[in-house]
Amino acid sequence: MKRIFFVSTLSLFSLLTFAQSAVDQAMLDQAKKDKEKSDKSIQDEKASAKAATWMERAQLYQNIALQYSQLDSNAAMTAYDAYKKVVELDKTKKGEPGRSAKEAQGVLEGAEGTNLYTAFVKQGAEKYQAQNMTEALKMFQMAQQINAKDTTAALYGGISAQQADKKDVAVEEFEKYISNGGTDPSVYYGLAQLYRADNKFDKAISTLERGLAKSPDNKDLKSEIVNIHLASGNEDMAINQLKELTAKDPSNVTNMVNLAILYDNSAIKQSTKIRELQEKMGASSNTMDAKKKQLEEEKGKIEVYQNEVKRITGLMKKQPKNADLKRQLDEVNQSLETTKSNVTKYEGEVSAMAAKASSGDQAAMQKEMADLKTQYSQYRDLSIDTYKKALAAEPENYDALFNLGVFYFNDAVELKREVDNMNMSEYQQRGKEVEGRVCGKFQKAKPYFEKALKVRPDEEEAKSTLENVNNILTQFTEKKVECVAE
Repeated sequence: MKRIFFVSTLSLFSLLTFAQSAVDQAMLDQAKKDKEKSDKSIQDEKASAKAATWMERAQLYQNIALQYSQLDSNAAMTAYDAYKKVVELDKTKKGEPGRSAKEAQGVLEGAEGTNLYTAFVKQGAEKYQAQNMTEALKMFQMAQQINAKDTTAALYGGISAQQADKKDVAVEEFEKYISNGGTDPSVYYGLAQLYRADNKFDKAISTLERGLAKSPDNKDLKSEIVNIHLASGNEDMAINQLKELTAKDPSNVTNMVNLAILYDNSAIKQSTKIRELQEKMGASSNTMDAKKKQLEEEKGKIEVYQNEVKRITGLMKKQPKNADLKRQLDEVNQSLETTKSNVTKYEGEVSAMAAKASSGDQAAMQKEMADLKTQYSQYRDLSIDTYKKALAAEPENYDALFNLGVFYFNDAVELKREVDNMNMSEYQQRGKEVEGRVCGKFQKAKPYFEKALKVRPDEEEAKSTLENVNNILTQFTEKKVECVAE
């Protein structure tokens, strides 16, 4: 899976990373001593029972997380646990929270002026820099417990989760970022990619649309909607989206070429469906012919078996006690009955096929064929027109040149298939004429490949395709086929 990164990541980490050279060594040494003292005090039964001991520890470790992480990379977590201990221990005589408990609870809830949230984010950033993504994620998630409405920890929690290959968690974190009002387009794009990887195309599209609501002019989000429509097999939606983009920005040749490609692909799909339907209709006719032949063969067997019955019966009159003749007669009679049953069965099947051929099924297939041919022509015309518009705007656009060449090349191949399927009689009647049109289409494709190769002289695909076209045209010349332009 492709991972996503955000430009703002570096700025966050640089802001939260304190230069070690700026730390006063004496203060660092004092913090170390205070840490050792605190660690020892909580082992003392009397001291550990006092809320004050835990408040001092909470504030100390929070400060270590913010300024002296080298002393404890998990200091923020220790501070968090210590604040919770203060809330637990500091009670009035009435059992209500005392002053320290209220103060600690305020810190745990991210009250204004408190820094525990920042401590978690900073240590999360440090763990991220150390490539410890799992621990970084934990720190960012703890920060969110303190301030659930902030976008920063959710954003970097999502990044860390994705780097740790915890995709589901990454999705949750990015969704939190968005629900909290985050506007970074790259997050919407990245989240859509995560949904797309799981084939959750509707959620991916919805995420991109939410991103566009925040950043209406973002081209990456708009283009990705098209890509996801294509990935989900929804080419019609992709076409509509690209038509909108092209209408809004007529100077964007890339969108224009992509739209032409979609029209082209749709024409190819319709062409494939037409061929499949033609085969189906032809197969239906061939099946009926085969069944009729089978019926005639079975009818012919009846006369053979009947003659054999007469012959064996005559012999049995002369040899009434011949057991072998009796066996032969039984076998022939059984075969005769089987054949009669087959004749009845095949007559019914032929009759049913004939009825079906003249029924609504055949009419439906003919209508479907007409509709497919209409759609094919429409997509074909739109594709050519859009490619030419792209070339009018940018005459040296490689993709438009090469793809238009491929379009005419495929046209030629499709027409050549018609020649290949001709029998000798059909070829003698019109084979040469169709071959001339095939040659004309290859000739039409050639200049586009030549121009594409001028734009990108090292493009191997254009080189090999042009070489192939030249070889084909040479064969037509050798066969003395005159190319006919259409």
